[in-house]
Amino acid sequence: MPKANLRLRIVLTGLSVATPLTALAATASQEVNEAYGPAYKLYVDLHQHPELSGSETQTAAKLAAALKAQGYTVTEHVGGTGVVAILKNGAGPTIMLRTELDALPVEEKTGLPYASKVHSKDPNGRDVSVGHMCGHDVHMSALVATGAIMAHSKDSWHGTLMLIGQPAEETIAGAKAMIKDGLFTRFPRPDAALALHVGNDLPAGQIGIVAGSYSTNADSIRITIYGKGGHGSAPHTAVDPIVTAARTILALQTIPSREVKPGELAVVTVGYINAGTKNNIIPDQAEMGLTVRTFKPDVRKQVLEAITRITNAEAQAANVPRPPSIDRYEMTDAVFNDQALIDKLKPVLEQTIGKDNVVTEEPITASEDFSAYLAEKIPGLFLSLGGADPEKLAQARASGTHLPSNHSSLFAPDVDPALHTAITTEVAMLRAMLK
Repeated sequence: MPKANLRLRIVLTGLSVATPLTALAATASQEVNEAYGPAYKLYVDLHQHPELSGSETQTAAKLAAALKAQGYTVTEHVGGTGVVAILKNGAGPTIMLRTELDALPVEEKTGLPYASKVHSKDPNGRDVSVGHMCGHDVHMSALVATGAIMAHSKDSWHGTLMLIGQPAEETIAGAKAMIKDGLFTRFPRPDAALALHVGNDLPAGQIGIVAGSYSTNADSIRITIYGKGGHGSAPHTAVDPIVTAARTILALQTIPSREVKPGELAVVTVGYINAGTKNNIIPDQAEMGLTVRTFKPDVRKQVLEAITRITNAEAQAANVPRPPSIDRYEMTDAVFNDQALIDKLKPVLEQTIGKDNVVTEEPITASEDFSAYLAEKIPGLFLSLGGADPEKLAQARASGTHLPSNHSSLFAPDVDPALHTAITTEVAMLRAMLK
């Protein structure tokens, strides 16, 4: 039996010959099988033609065209390049399924035959490589296939299906932009919102469920330390912002280790520092970029206040000519999974893909602007989709190493059976919700 067919059989039987498939599950298996070919073709196309956050014009157009062809009423340019597709099928609830459109400024080094070779200009005008190194191409392909199955089987559900193609997830701006543009006023307000995300922490073929907080609050902070430039041979005539920035970076690390209560999560990472042009010139300023992750609102407030206090204090100690600027420019809240949705959908998924393939996970320290929809008082469930080759994952765990994570230049999900599992999961959840 070919590898792809064998993997499909494993996914659909839940890795257990003792687990019988219901008639509905068997029908769903055939539907997913038939939808997989076009979904994989779309996946390869999207993977080869990624677009940066806020510039997903061609990606959005492909998604919109595919959903229009399936019979959905499609509205484009919602909150920028966002896509909203509505399919009404009688009385019943409104359920929203969301995917992301954007890719990352990362050069792909997977060696795949369909690897991205795209270059683009980032918001600062720099030429950057672009790649779907976070798995959004898998999510989009699954959503389009799911949309096709639901459109062709309207006798199996009732209500309104709302499919969302959201831009700018990577800059945690797209969800808020769509909401601001009338996502929940111009269109039916959903009774629940669903989404998933592929990663290498689980083997392909599995789904992970986290009760309560799924992901962290995220805050992006840009700090500029202002100094007084001068000759590198005469530092006494200048105020060196690089030294001040270095002291600040080290001091910031005491926030999680010495200020936040042990056991509470807080991450303060300085992802970049930009300063200077030449080895013998002391520059006028130094810029740092931070990402801050927390779970609890009170810890978030404490950490952000501590960053401001420490930054100002280090600058004052260095006798800088002007106070530093501290700009909090991107932010999103933690994603919180609704327990009622878990209680309803977990048994459905266990029956559909096998009990052993639905696993309980711990919260993650990554972040998601899916939380913006939940902030609108809409119950939501965000799932983890296994994307790792099972054999490679087992080897990595045995050796104490890790497979390439999301955002790595080497991140490459095991598309089959990950894509099969995503489609199967989404269809099962939608049918369970749209009764």
